[in-house]
Amino acid sequence: MHDTTLLQLIEDDIAPMQELLELLQKEAIALHGRDMTLLEQILARKQSLIILLEQHGQRRSHLLTSLGLSADRAGVQAVAAQSQHGDAMLQRLDMLSQLMDTCQQVNETNGRIIQVQQHITNNQVRILMGGDSPSLYDSRGSTSLLAKPRALSQV
Repeated sequence: MHDTTLLQLIEDDIAPMQELLELLQKEAIALHGRDMTLLEQILARKQSLIILLEQHGQRRSHLLTSLGLSADRAGVQAVAAQSQHGDAMLQRLDMLSQLMDTCQQVNETNGRIIQVQQHITNNQVRILMGGDSPSLYDSRGSTSLLAKPRALSQV
């Protein structure tokens, strides 16, 4: 009974995890294109999927701990070892783990995209606000400021 419930809980997470992966991949494209409307839609759906996946994970953990097992792969393996559905359970768990790893990698890539874009935006704002002025060398090799920094709008 517990083995079929655990198998079902694992299987119930595969489709939302695949959808999350697709959303993360779409997010990367939207980040490159700076499509804010699409990013807002993706964020809303991502949040609901993450909440759903967390709830399913808590149910799996609760089921395993109620059986006196650890709430990790070893706990699932212990249930699988005593189940006629053991092979299917471990295959589905591997599939889910692989999807989770891929989601994490894509999410980290998206995080790097965001950092790069923040850096670019900060540089653009600094230029527009008349930040660091360029300095040149004079005939003696020392730096000489040519002019006071001015905002681009004042040029």
